[in-house]
Amino acid sequence: MPSVSSRKATGEETSDVQGVRSIQRALDVLSLLSEDRPLIAIRDIVAATGLAKTTVIRIVQTLEQSGLLWATSSGYMAGPGLWRWAHLAKRGWELPPETQRLMRELAAGERETVNVYVARDIVRICIAQQESPQALRHVVQVGDELPLWAGASAKVLLRGASPALLERVTRSSPYGEEHVARMREWIDQAAEQGYAISHGERDAGLSAVAVPILGRSGTVVAALTLSGPTVRFTDERVAGFTRALLAAATQMNERGFDHPLGSSF
Repeated sequence: MPSVSSRKATGEETSDVQGVRSIQRALDVLSLLSEDRPLIAIRDIVAATGLAKTTVIRIVQTLEQSGLLWATSSGYMAGPGLWRWAHLAKRGWELPPETQRLMRELAAGERETVNVYVARDIVRICIAQQESPQALRHVVQVGDELPLWAGASAKVLLRGASPALLERVTRSSPYGEEHVARMREWIDQAAEQGYAISHGERDAGLSAVAVPILGRSGTVVAALTLSGPTVRFTDERVAGFTRALLAAATQMNERGFDHPLGSSF
């Protein structure tokens, strides 16, 4: 028969698991909100999550009481309690004025979209963008998550990635784990050259050039990219894009790219 202490420990572990599950479910509900869907109804949440209606109602009521959701006649929208978190996130992740100026100059000079990406697990996240002045341009929303199994910025961000991480990245790709060897070649080539190029690897007709942004210790903390329609990314223009990106990244590195990526790098 299990001792009292072992039963207590098992009960605490079960409680912890249930608590984590509840938090994850609440986050799943909040993640259903987007610019395209600013309102969600209970039935929408049930359909999207597969949770029981009674469970969904409890989660929604808790989020509403916390100010994270707001009830309207048409459904639930983001609540005012999120403003505080949004303000904190903006302060923490907004790039310094000098870096923003460099991005504006880069976009104006090269006439293609400039992005800054950081890696998080098996995805890359756009944390800043300056759109191309041209009508036909590549646009990614700040905060968007993109896969790491392809693209110029992925080749830069994955420098030094462990075999286990690369396997996880490739499992999320259309090519499976057999894609690891090819990715390693891309990453090694990017590290040797100091930049990476991609043409239609993720989306047909889209090209990009990326260079690393370094932290204090010399590790890659972000990727600075120029992207746009492949028809405009000729060999000659790609060479010019690369020189411009390297010059901008050098200035960022010299000034210290510690904000918002932290002083631990």
